Amino acid sequence: MKPTLIIVGLGNPGSSYEHTRHNAGFRALDALSTAFGGAGEWKERAKVLSVVSEITIGDVPVLLAKPLTFMNRSGEAVQKLLNFYKADPSFQLLVLSDDCDLPLGEIRFRNQGGPGTHNGLKSIVEHVGEGFPRIRIGLGSAPAGTDLAQWVLSVAQTEERVQLEKALREELPRVVKEFVLGSSTTD
Repeated sequence: MKPTLIIVGLGNPGSSYEHTRHNAGFRALDALSTAFGGAGEWKERAKVLSVVSEITIGDVPVLLAKPLTFMNRSGEAVQKLLNFYKADPSFQLLVLSDDCDLPLGEIRFRNQGGPGTHNGLKSIVEHVGEGFPRIRIGLGSAPAGTDLAQWVLSVAQTEERVQLEKALREELPRVVKEFVLGSSTTD
């Protein structure tokens, strides 16, 4: 399949990171796969440094990709994906990332912009520029006095996980579908 859109979820590969806050992008892709009838089959594709799965939204072929490069080097995988599929990041790429500046469970779309403090987004901006759409997934703020890196790499409390998973299951598919089908009222 030649995808019309590549959706990249940011996270860190490996079981030790699987349930951390910072892997919200990976969990978001799993939610999209479920929502849009994906077979749930993920395949490692070394040539694009990612694990990928295919879905269809409406009649649009979409490639879901989880970079295997670790968060701080996400741009390497994104650049390989764009080059391999000859995709334009301004309209054929959508990046899903966690954001500790948004309230827990808030889903926010942006057409483009800077990376803020997010190292995965910084890496992508270094490789492909700022001109790509992204969806930020709110984690809420780290408790006062807590090291941000340690906090995002920790496992969320049960009630936090429940609230985040509900947003990924209910709100995220709606926002993504609006983006893909071109009827979004984004800010």
